Amino acid sequence: MTTSALVKESRPAAAPAAAVWTALALVYVVWGSTYLGIRIVVETMPPFLSAGARFITAGLLLAAGVAWRYGPGALKATRAQVASAVLVGLLLILGGNGLVVLAETSVPSGLAALLVAAVPMWVVVLRAGTGDRPPLRTLGGVLVGLVGLAVLTSPGIGGAVRLSGVLMVLAGSVLWSLGSFSASKLPLPGNPFTGSAYQMLAGGIAGVVVGLLRGEHHGLDPAAYSTASWLALGYLVVFGSLVGFTAYVWLLQAAPLSLVSTYAYVNPVVAVALGSLILDEALTWPIVLGGAVVVAAVGVIVSTERKK
Repeated sequence: MTTSALVKESRPAAAPAAAVWTALALVYVVWGSTYLGIRIVVETMPPFLSAGARFITAGLLLAAGVAWRYGPGALKATRAQVASAVLVGLLLILGGNGLVVLAETSVPSGLAALLVAAVPMWVVVLRAGTGDRPPLRTLGGVLVGLVGLAVLTSPGIGGAVRLSGVLMVLAGSVLWSLGSFSASKLPLPGNPFTGSAYQMLAGGIAGVVVGLLRGEHHGLDPAAYSTASWLALGYLVVFGSLVGFTAYVWLLQAAPLSLVSTYAYVNPVVAVALGSLILDEALTWPIVLGGAVVVAAVGVIVSTERKK
């Protein structure tokens, strides 16, 4: 999953086109593949404990990288900034990502990605609820997207997948949207990598606590985890949480937000393709039709926002 708020676009610093498209390709493919990675991890690993370990490891590595690149002073932050980072981390990582990880124990990775693709829609709803007035075309995109979500939830209602899993993904996407929206309003550390490290650590520690409260440590046997799950977890730490995020943060500074935001409707397509090719996940008509409607709606929202 990713952090994105639909905000007014600022003029980015000039950057080589090749570098921009390389970073964008990383965000497209790497973040699109994280749903597959999560699905493979939870086949043999406990959801919250594995997700917590992923983000604690990534947070520590990112903090070490910030200290090495910018000096230890770059990790300094005020109490208000740390508190804001912790809150955003709880919303994004514990709530948003955590619920998706738990849901993928019963929901196909492609379906989860398509449901999460609605994040820009929920951000628009949050903006409208705080007094902003999105354009009518943006609101129309939200309404169309809600129709697509209704179609996507039909496998849960029909019993093809667990309805509780579908609802968890939807709840996770709303919490991720709330975290993304809050991040644009709260005081966060000046260095975005520092803020992300604190968010990862806060969300990761909270995930471990929730895993312990759920009893995921009972009968814990790391030797029973499959090699595929270990490799997938390592992939999520290095590529999903570090490489992908670093590319994303760099893009926010080097490329137009309208271009960066296209990940929102490319990631689910990548996720569905990988889930079908590697895990042989079924492409049923609700997933194809509902997914197409949601992706189209997000495309309308993003294209409208870039014109503001």
